[in-house]
Amino acid sequence: MDTQELRDRIVRAADRLYYARGTSNVGMDAVRNESGASLKAIYKQFSSKEELILAVLQYRHDLWTQGVQREAARWGSPDAKILAVYDFLASWFAEETFRGCGFINAFGELGATNKRVAEAVRAHKKSFQDYVTALVEQAGWPAELGTQLALLAEGAQTTAAISGDVSSAEAARRAAVILIEASQNASR
Repeated sequence: MDTQELRDRIVRAADRLYYARGTSNVGMDAVRNESGASLKAIYKQFSSKEELILAVLQYRHDLWTQGVQREAARWGSPDAKILAVYDFLASWFAEETFRGCGFINAFGELGATNKRVAEAVRAHKKSFQDYVTALVEQAGWPAELGTQLALLAEGAQTTAAISGDVSSAEAARRAAVILIEASQNASR
C-alpha cells in the first residue's frame, strides 16, 4: 500500500469514528483499530491528533462540496440548482449514520479551545455560503439571498441532528422557494 492510500485509509477511519462518537471520545488506539494501521504509521502520517482532526475536516469538506455540487449539476436553471442543495440535505439526513454537521460538531467540541479547528470550520461554512451566493448571483438575484438560503440549510442541518426529524430539509426547501419567489418579484 502506498503512502497516500494509507493516509486516506487512516482519515476515512478517523472520520467514521469522530463523526459517530466525537473527536474527544476517540483516542488514537481506536483509530489504529479502525484503520488497521499501526500507531507508528499513523503518527508518521499525522504528527498529532490535531493534524488528523484537520485532515478529517478537509476530507469532510471535500465530500460535502462534491456532493452539493454534484446534486446541483443535475439541474439546469439557477433556482433549481439552489433548491438541489435542500434535496442533497434530505438524502443526507435520511442516512442511518447521520449525526448532524461534522463541522458544527467539531466546533462545539473544540472550537473554543483549538484555533486551527475553529478556522477550518469557519472556512468550510464560508465556502458553502459563497457557493450558494454564487448560484444566487448567477440567477441575477441579490447576494443577500445567498446568505439567507445558506442560513436555511444550516438551520435544517442542526434541526435534523437534534430532533432526528429529516423533514427539516423539506421545510427549509419550501422556505427557500418563498425567498426565491420574493426575490424574483422584487426584481420585476
